[in-house]
Amino acid sequence: MMTLYSGTTDPFSQRCRIVLYEKGMDFQVVDVDLEKKSEDIALMNPYNEVPVLVERDLILHESNIINEYIDERFPHPQLMPPDPVMRARARYFLFRFEKEIFSHIGELEGKSVKNQEKARAHVRDVLLQMIPMFAKHKYLLGEEYSMLDVALTPLLWRLDYYGIELPKQAMPLMKYAERLFSRPAFSEALTSAERGMRK
Repeated sequence: MMTLYSGTTDPFSQRCRIVLYEKGMDFQVVDVDLEKKSEDIALMNPYNEVPVLVERDLILHESNIINEYIDERFPHPQLMPPDPVMRARARYFLFRFEKEIFSHIGELEGKSVKNQEKARAHVRDVLLQMIPMFAKHKYLLGEEYSMLDVALTPLLWRLDYYGIELPKQAMPLMKYAERLFSRPAFSEALTSAERGMRK
C-alpha cells in the first residue's frame, strides 16, 4: 500500500492527496505537523519537506514527480495526456507553474509583509494572464480534467487565505475554480485545516 506523508496545510501535499482520491485506490495518508516534523521526514527526504510517498522500497518526494508516478502506476482515470506531444506540453506547463506561481508560496506564507505584497501582486498578474484559457475551455487542457488542474487547485483554494484579490474580469477563472472544488475527490482530499482557509 502507498503511504503519503502529507502536511495538513501544505499546498504541495494537497496536490498529491487530490490525485490519490481521484484514483480511488488503497492508500494511507500520514498527517505531518509542519511546525514539528518527525525525524522520519528528514531520513526519507534530504530536504526535510513534505510530501513524501513511500511504496515498499520506493521513496519519492516533490509533488509533480509523485503525481506522475501515481498516474503511471494506476492509469485510470488518466491525468497526464496519453499523446507524447500533449504530455510534453503538460510537463512544460507544470514547470512554468512551479517557476512563475508556486515558487512564491514561501513568501506568501512568510512573515515579511513587503515580500507578501510583492508575491501577491506577481501571482495575481500571472493568473490574470491565464484568464483567456479559462474563458475558452472547461479545464486547462480542454474538456478533460488533468494534472495541470490538480497542480493549480491548491493555490486557487488559498486565494483568500493568501490575500490575493482578483478583479471582476477574473470571473472565468473563479468559475473554473468552482468546477475544481465541486469534484468529489477534491472534497475528500481536504484536511480540516484546509477547510478553514476559506470563508
